[in-house]
Amino acid sequence: MSARRKSRRLPPLSGVLVLVMASTGLVVVDLTIVAVGLPLISADIGDGASAESVVVTYMVAMGALTQVVGSLSDRWGRRPLFLAGIAVFTLSSLAATVAPDLLWLDAARVVQGAGAAAIMVNAIPLLSDRYSGEERDLAIGAWGSFATAAGLLAPVFGGVLAEAFGWRAVFAVNLPLGVAAWALAVRVLPRSPGTAGTAEASEAPGSPGSRGTGRTDWLGSLLLMLGLGTATLLMLRSGDTPWSGRDTAVLLTACAALTAFLAVQLKVPAPTLDLRMFGSPAFSGAMLAVLLSRVLTIGGSIHLVLYFSDGLGMSPTGAGLLMTPIFLAQIVMGMVGSKLIGDRPPGLVIGAGYGLKAVGLAALALLITPDTPWWALVVPLLAWGAGGGIAGAPVMAVAVRVTAPERVGMVAGTVSTLASLGAGVGTAALGSVFALSGGDGAQAVTDGTRTVLAVSAALAVVAVITAVTLVGPRRVPARVPAGEGGEPAPAGK
Repeated sequence: MSARRKSRRLPPLSGVLVLVMASTGLVVVDLTIVAVGLPLISADIGDGASAESVVVTYMVAMGALTQVVGSLSDRWGRRPLFLAGIAVFTLSSLAATVAPDLLWLDAARVVQGAGAAAIMVNAIPLLSDRYSGEERDLAIGAWGSFATAAGLLAPVFGGVLAEAFGWRAVFAVNLPLGVAAWALAVRVLPRSPGTAGTAEASEAPGSPGSRGTGRTDWLGSLLLMLGLGTATLLMLRSGDTPWSGRDTAVLLTACAALTAFLAVQLKVPAPTLDLRMFGSPAFSGAMLAVLLSRVLTIGGSIHLVLYFSDGLGMSPTGAGLLMTPIFLAQIVMGMVGSKLIGDRPPGLVIGAGYGLKAVGLAALALLITPDTPWWALVVPLLAWGAGGGIAGAPVMAVAVRVTAPERVGMVAGTVSTLASLGAGVGTAALGSVFALSGGDGAQAVTDGTRTVLAVSAALAVVAVITAVTLVGPRRVPARVPAGEGGEPAPAGK
């Protein structure tokens, strides 16, 4: 049995894995597919107003609710929140499909973002409940790879739908998929309540437990939603817009709400975010790696596409195709990274992934000029994507492995929240770095992109140091094969 497990490359297929991949695929697709239809939305119901709010409202709602919903799933159970998330997402998609004006559509997108948060943050907990040991790490890797593929295909799929059937089809496509996902969830999800709601919290060494499981931290939840919502809204503002008094008020509100949230978490018996989790160096290292990865990946990719279009003069289709090596390499190597941490120290695997990512970014920074042939960039792009794949899945697996089972929903919420914040910070901060180049034309775009890529490579090196230093072998429990030792074998499918 041991040899068979060692040679495994994919997790055993189950209804839960299919459900989680399909449902989170819907959420990821909806992050980008709508952007393709924005011109059509503006022309139809925008009435001269910008339709960008359709994207912003979804991201703000999702970013503000992920941590809260993740913690609630630990207390109330995965099944009811996941079912509610699918139902809310599907019904709000129907509301968006029939929206008569932009205000209606924005309101529907807020509700859709709430449903998306409930779906997304329950993905890792559901996989963690269903699988254990090596199979759990592989399942998380498969889920992450599928989500990446869905994000890659979304703009192409959205363009076809919008062009053939109009912008409403972008939302209508969620209806049959949502109904099918809900029916599958009813069939395959166990009816048992959440871990934290039925058992005493474990206090295993290095695994922070629960301070109380029967209460809900409503005050902390409201403060966190306010703080993250305003912070996300601020990061999504246009960099071309001058700073205003309104922006200052939003910033102060976000800082005050988040500060008050942290103060509340230190006092309440059942916190929304148990700050003791960060007392584990491995957990803190994994979370910092998530944040840094999103900063450099999102910020770097945005400006690389800009270089392809304005620096090399490529069409939007050509620029999108040239980004494909990043995503394809990340999909393939995500499964490899999940497999590697079974036999090697997780910190070294994660560090090696970010190291390869740093090499790819640095090579791009050195290679690009206004005259660089596109084919010369393929190998560095593959290195960038492969490094991200190797590091990505193990980071999530480590975060789950060093945390008590009753905190997996909270962990998933923390990962999603930090990923969203990292994306926003990366867009804003690296956008400022890009702007320092000044000027217009292909050379200015090239110079700005080279600076962004160099900074991104430096951040990847920081992620390497973080992983190797904090995610050490003595700080991460050894993975136990499913059904053996300390982890229970999953029951049924």
